[in-house]
Amino acid sequence: MKKDHTTKRYIFITLLNVVITVAEFFGGIISGSLALLSDAVHNLSDVGAIVLSFLAHLISQRNRNKNKTFGYQRAETLAAFTNGVILIVISLVLFVEAIQRFWEPEHIKGGIMLIVSIIGLLANFISMFAMHHDAKKNLNVRSTFVHMMSDALSSVAVVIGAIFIYFWNVTWLDPVLTILVSLFVLHEAYEITMKAANVLMESNPDIDLEKVNQIALSFPEVKNIHHVHVWRYSDDYIMLDAHLNVDKDLTAGQFEDLCQKIGKKLKDELGVNHINLQAECERGRNDQMIVERGHEN
Repeated sequence: MKKDHTTKRYIFITLLNVVITVAEFFGGIISGSLALLSDAVHNLSDVGAIVLSFLAHLISQRNRNKNKTFGYQRAETLAAFTNGVILIVISLVLFVEAIQRFWEPEHIKGGIMLIVSIIGLLANFISMFAMHHDAKKNLNVRSTFVHMMSDALSSVAVVIGAIFIYFWNVTWLDPVLTILVSLFVLHEAYEITMKAANVLMESNPDIDLEKVNQIALSFPEVKNIHHVHVWRYSDDYIMLDAHLNVDKDLTAGQFEDLCQKIGKKLKDELGVNHINLQAECERGRNDQMIVERGHEN
């Protein structure tokens, strides 16, 4: 398989984060910094998340076959959902640890902590920059980007904490910053998890069904549209399946032309790019667009 730019970026940030993790583990042990050690654990979990996201990206590029007739693109959605859940757990753990640190402060060698945390911060910003472009287009890559962003914010908190600890011994700032970072990451992780869950549940991706109805009925051959299902299969595909009541004397060729015209309008106006329309005459003529469970034809 020919490597694309996203694949190369995944390999790069995986290796970079392994280096960060090792550096922070040794730095945390030498300095006695619990913040560095917790950030190292955070980075270690992110390495696993990046690898998961990378493998899903590779799997998604496989061709369709008789077992996976839609293909493998949902692998990225599964990875995004998993990574979102991991981020939520990490955020909650960091929040709890930060609360505990108010009562259990640690003596820290601020100088070593500051040097290692700055190195980690720079590496995390490089990782964020590497994934920023693709994060706008792909939910799986965005979940990885949020991991990198959470690492960068965590590193910022560690750097700020190291500065105040080194110069002024203000140890209470470390848990305060950790709480703020964990709450921000929790918000981002929740959004990613819900988006992925909606894709897996085949929810309507904000397509205006009334607009779909208007487009279909704008063609005089269409008398009613019902049994409508609209869902997002992946980042690239929004699918729509519907039954159309049409005139009895409409030929197969004429219905094919009609479907092409309706499909073009749905794609141009609503972004639906995979459409399946079924012709009916009398059956379902009085049905609503969304058929209740147990009443499907």
